[in-house]
Amino acid sequence: MSNDPDLVALGQTIRQLRKAQELTQEELAFRSGLHVNYIGGIERGERNVGVKALFSLARGLDVQPSELFSSVTE
Repeated sequence: MSNDPDLVALGQTIRQLRKAQELTQEELAFRSGLHVNYIGGIERGERNVGVKALFSLARGLDVQPSELFSSVTE
């Protein structure tokens, strides 16, 4: 598990957005074109996500990319 608070916060936000839409990790993976294991790693804060993957996640969740950073603090 990651100790990086930014990655953990990002992962928690993505998980909250996914669950609010009642999506499984598999469904989000399909919608975003990312692998389900990658989605799980992001949600656990284990992955340092690239910009293209963030845009893919935002599209998969049907949110603005900025919403993914709503709980990431300075």
